[in-house]
Amino acid sequence: MHRKTDAGSKRTGVISEMDYKGLHGKALYWILFALLCIAVAVSLVPPLYVFVSSVKDTKEFYQIPPTIIPKTVDLSKIVEVWKRYDFKRYYLNTAFVAVFSVTWSLFSNGLAGYVLSKIKPRGHKIVFALVMASLMIPTTISIVPLYKNFVSFPIGGFSMINTYFPMILMTGCNAFMVIVYKSFFDGIPTDLLDAAEIDGCGTVAKFCHIVAPLSKSVLATGAILAFNATWNDFFWPYLVLKESSKATVMIEIFAVRGSVSQDKLLVLLAFAILPPALIFIFFQKNIMQGLTMSGIKG
Repeated sequence: MHRKTDAGSKRTGVISEMDYKGLHGKALYWILFALLCIAVAVSLVPPLYVFVSSVKDTKEFYQIPPTIIPKTVDLSKIVEVWKRYDFKRYYLNTAFVAVFSVTWSLFSNGLAGYVLSKIKPRGHKIVFALVMASLMIPTTISIVPLYKNFVSFPIGGFSMINTYFPMILMTGCNAFMVIVYKSFFDGIPTDLLDAAEIDGCGTVAKFCHIVAPLSKSVLATGAILAFNATWNDFFWPYLVLKESSKATVMIEIFAVRGSVSQDKLLVLLAFAILPPALIFIFFQKNIMQGLTMSGIKG
């Protein structure tokens, strides 16, 4: 709600230093603090329950009342489930899609933000307005047109069904990230780009050698968000991937959900939750710093 500045002399945030000294300000502070604690608890309880319950004995799930803290801990189930359902393959499939999706997202969305911010070709204001307007379009409207294009691409008529290309390509069309990148690139001095152009750098070279190194925080934010979105994606992989050997983590869990016991299903869910959770825990500062420095405010 409030924080001290680098100088340590003032608090900035929702509640100012002067408001905090009053009775109403302190009351508001603790009310907001309690609400945030509740929000944190609501967010953390489900994944913590999955991790804790995944090592329970099966009998504990059907006890009345059910146990919250496991009475017995069976870590051997983790290795057993991993090997039995060959989760290494599904991890590799999902990681393959995620790596290429992140790369394509950074390049295409970043380059689009760079063009709108620094190159500014004729009609760039109209394009930016359309990008902003696209945020108001429900994503469900685009499902049928996108699927028809994946079945028979307008140029060449080839099909992308049962390939990873649809998931990879769609990460490069993210209006929100284009706006984030543009907002961040607006703060980069144009003189640096002009000097690079005098030295013979082209458009792409200026983006790769000047803009990208100065934008590590916002690019890290884009990479983390793209990775989490790709890893957690179920709808499009389920729609376009027809062979089980190409399935991602989420599809495999959905496929076996009815043939495994509850404790082993929670182990599979823990496998799915772990990578994005670890990435967010270790790189959450990059996300906050990137969005703050880009000027995007909620």
